[in-house]
Amino acid sequence: MTKEATSNPPRDTSFMRSLCMGEIEEDVILPFPTLSDDERETLGAVVNSIDDLLKPLESEFPKWDVAGELPPEFIDKLREFGLFSLVIPEEHGGMAFGSAAYSRTLQQIARHDASVAVTVGAHSSIGMRGLLLFGTEEQRARYMPRLATGELIAAFCLTEPGAGSDAASIKTTAVRDGDHWLLNGNKLWITNGGIADFFTVFAKTGGAENRGKLAAFIVTRDMEGVTTGKHEDKMGIRANSTTSLYLDNVRVPAENLLGPENGGFKVAMNILNSGRSGLGGGCVGAMKALLGRAVAQAKSRKTFGQPISEYGLIRQKLGQMMVDTYCAESVVTMVAGLVDQGYTEYAVEAAISKVYSTEVLWRSADEALQIAAGNGYMREYPYERVLRDARINRIFEGTNEVLRLFIALTAMRDVGEQLQGLSRSLKGAFNHPIKGFGVLSSYAIRRASLATGLRRPKSVFTRLDERLVEDARAFERMTRDLATAVDRVLRKHGKRVIERQFATRRLADIMIDLFVYSCVLSRVDATLRASDAQGAPGDDAIHPLEILATVRFQVERRVQKHLAAIDHNEDESIKKLAAHALDVDGYPWDVL
Repeated sequence: MTKEATSNPPRDTSFMRSLCMGEIEEDVILPFPTLSDDERETLGAVVNSIDDLLKPLESEFPKWDVAGELPPEFIDKLREFGLFSLVIPEEHGGMAFGSAAYSRTLQQIARHDASVAVTVGAHSSIGMRGLLLFGTEEQRARYMPRLATGELIAAFCLTEPGAGSDAASIKTTAVRDGDHWLLNGNKLWITNGGIADFFTVFAKTGGAENRGKLAAFIVTRDMEGVTTGKHEDKMGIRANSTTSLYLDNVRVPAENLLGPENGGFKVAMNILNSGRSGLGGGCVGAMKALLGRAVAQAKSRKTFGQPISEYGLIRQKLGQMMVDTYCAESVVTMVAGLVDQGYTEYAVEAAISKVYSTEVLWRSADEALQIAAGNGYMREYPYERVLRDARINRIFEGTNEVLRLFIALTAMRDVGEQLQGLSRSLKGAFNHPIKGFGVLSSYAIRRASLATGLRRPKSVFTRLDERLVEDARAFERMTRDLATAVDRVLRKHGKRVIERQFATRRLADIMIDLFVYSCVLSRVDATLRASDAQGAPGDDAIHPLEILATVRFQVERRVQKHLAAIDHNEDESIKKLAAHALDVDGYPWDVL
C-alpha cells in the first residue's frame, strides 16, 4: 500500500496517543493510503476468483449452517484456490499480501459467508501469524510451505476455562525437559480446532500460578498427547469448526518455541494487533452485503401502494448503514495502511478498528433485518443467520469492553508519564531548577494552549483541502476537549484511573469517534484531490462530503455528551443497583 507524504513522521508515532496530548500528527493519516497499481491488479483477480468460487454456493451456506460444518470437499476447494496462502511470503509458496490486500480479500469472502471468512481468517490473522512475525528462518522453512497449501491449517490457542481476556491467568504449563518442553493443559473455543494441524499454543513456563512467565509454542496435531474435543454447538458462525484442545504430556521440541522464552504475552498481543485488519475487513464485507440486500428489500416491498423505500424512517436506516459502512471501511483501510507502511505503534488504532467495525456491523445487521420485517426473522432468508454470525465479533479477539479500557489507558499513557514527570520535578525543583523548570514550562505551554485554544503547529491541520476547513476546525476543537479531559481525569485519579472504568469508557468512546472522524476526513480529502486531478472539481466527492457532514454532526453530539457525563452522571446509582442485584441474585420486585 502506498502513501505519499510531504514528511516522514517517526514510525513509532501513534496518532491517538499524540491526540491525547492535544497534538494532531497529520502526516500519519495524510494522505489516505491507497493500493499500488500492481496490488490492485492482483487483488482484482483474487476478488473475482472468490466470487467465482462462492457465488454458486449461496444456497449451500444455510444448509452448512444447520449442519454445523463446512464439507471436507469445500475445504479442499479453499486449499485449491490458495486462500490459506494469502499472507505467507512468496519464497514459501504464498501470495505475500500486505495488510490492506489481505483485509480486502477477507472482505470479499465475508460478503458471501461469515463461517468461510472466519475459517480463512483464523488461519492467517492469528493461527499462523505468530510464525510470520516471530518465527525463525528454520521454523518458517519447515512449516510455511505446508501452511500455504493448506496441508496444515492453523489455529490460535490462548483462551482457557477461566482465562479469556486475562491472558496472564492461563493454567496450561510448559516444563523444560532436556531438549523438549512438556505441555499440559486445556484450551477452549479454538477456531478451526477440528480441522487444524498447526496450533500456536500459549503456556506458563513458571508454573500454573506464576502470572509473569508466558511462552508461545508451535504444536502440531501429530504430537502424542494432542487431542481436540467435539464441535461446539454455537449461536453463529456455526459451520466453522470450533473445539477444545487438550494437551496431555505433549513433548514439544525446544526449537518449536516461538519468540522469546518469557515473551509469550508480547507475542500474543502482537498477533492480535497485527491480525485485526482481517476481522475489520470481514465486518466491512458483511455490511456491504447487508446494505445491498436492504436496498433491494426496500425497493421491492410495498405498503399502502408504494415501496417502503419512499418512507423517511426506512431511508434513515439505509442512510445510516451507508455512513457506517463508509466509516468502517475508512478506519480498516487506514489501520492496514499504517501496518503496511511500517508503523510500530498502531495498537490503539487497531483496537479502535475492531471495536468500531464490529459494533456498526451489529447495528447494520439489526437494521437490515428490521427492514425485511417478518421475512428477516425467517430462516428462509439470510438476515437472521447474518445477525447470529455477527454477534461473535464483539467477543472474540478481545471483548469490546476490555478493548475500550485498553484504548483509553494506552492512549493516555504519554499524558500520565508527563504528569508523573511533573510531580517529580515539583519535588526536586529547588535541587535541579533548570531541569524542573524545563518540565514545568513544557507542561505549562501545553496546558495554556488547551485552555485558551492557542494553536501550536501540531494542534491544527495544515494539509487538508481548503474545502474541509470547517470540518478540520471541528476536529481541532474536539481534540483540545479530549486532551483537556484526559489531563483532568488523570490529575484527579492518578494511578487509580484503571479502577475508574465508567470514566475510562467515556474517554475511549471519544477516542473511537475522533479516530473514525479523522479517517473519514483523510479519505474525503483524497477523494477531492483525485476528483480535481481528473478535471471534475469535487464532483466525485458530493456524497462522501454528505457522509463527512453526517459524521461530524454525530461525533460532535456524542463527544459533548461524553464530556458532560465525566463529572455529572448516574454512575453511583447504577453501581448501587448492580450491587443490590448481586446481593439478591437478580431482580427483587414484582407487581403481585
